[in-house]
Amino acid sequence: MKVLSLFDGMSCAQIALNKLGVKNYTYYASEIDKYSIKITQKNYPNTIQVGDVRMLSGRDFKDIDLIVCGSPCQGFSFAGQQLAFDDPRSKLFFEFIRLLREIKPKYFLLENVRMKKEYLSIISQYCGVEPYLFNSAKVSAQNRLRYYWTNIDVNKHIEDKGILLKDILETEPGNHTKMSNKFVKRNKERNCMIDFAKEKAHNLSAMEYVKNGRQGNYLACDKNGKPKQVGMASDINGHDILKRVYSPEGKSPTLNSMSGGNREPKVAVDDVYWRKLTPLECERLQTVPDNYTEGVSNTQRYKMLGNGFSVDIIVHILKHCLR
Repeated sequence: MKVLSLFDGMSCAQIALNKLGVKNYTYYASEIDKYSIKITQKNYPNTIQVGDVRMLSGRDFKDIDLIVCGSPCQGFSFAGQQLAFDDPRSKLFFEFIRLLREIKPKYFLLENVRMKKEYLSIISQYCGVEPYLFNSAKVSAQNRLRYYWTNIDVNKHIEDKGILLKDILETEPGNHTKMSNKFVKRNKERNCMIDFAKEKAHNLSAMEYVKNGRQGNYLACDKNGKPKQVGMASDINGHDILKRVYSPEGKSPTLNSMSGGNREPKVAVDDVYWRKLTPLECERLQTVPDNYTEGVSNTQRYKMLGNGFSVDIIVHILKHCLR
């Protein structure tokens, strides 16, 4: 089997192939991020790195069975500014279309975020198929809706594995910080004790970790690190630095949500602490093997995990072409 993965990242598609027990395959990876390449080569040293997708020609790839693509999606995202095809990152989608037409693989798979209907329609026209919409919450502790365009005949039903956030947490949670008393007092006065335990979580954002090491998705816990409640919180000085704090009884946020602020539910609880999800926990949210991303800084680990596929969704799709 010959696979070409465009915008390969940390090779989530290759993880999926290995989970499916595929042994004899050739894997070409088009990626330019040096940290992602480092992690891929650490885990899969036989990967053939082919460089920038814009420099590739279909003539260089013979008898490709599968093209996998997770083209940059920031320009399409509901969480972004809806720049869509005017965004240089989203224009890379057409590199996928170019290579798809030049190579003519037996199968293809394109993943992207939820977007406006007109953009969805354009992508579907170019791909020649309507997308599947799958939520990673079925196979993981993360609520992550993504579209998948493929010519593989896929079962739309995914059995819910019933995985909750508490199932992927480390037993030794690491550093945690006391929630601001100012925040607790303010929200008690506002009567903000509300329904906080969502069934599933939202996206963990790679961008949030890159821009500010203190931001991201956090876990509410007691002073011993035991998980507690859900909601927005502030640090001990009253600064609203948390994007989300959520319950171990539900699902984690999606790894790429940029939302937050006062739109989020607030929970007023005495003696509550918070902490970030660890890189290992984020690996588990994406159904990536434990410690797969070790070898680069935590900032880079969060970034590549936020940009990656939910591996077990890819497993569900690809198993239908490997039967």
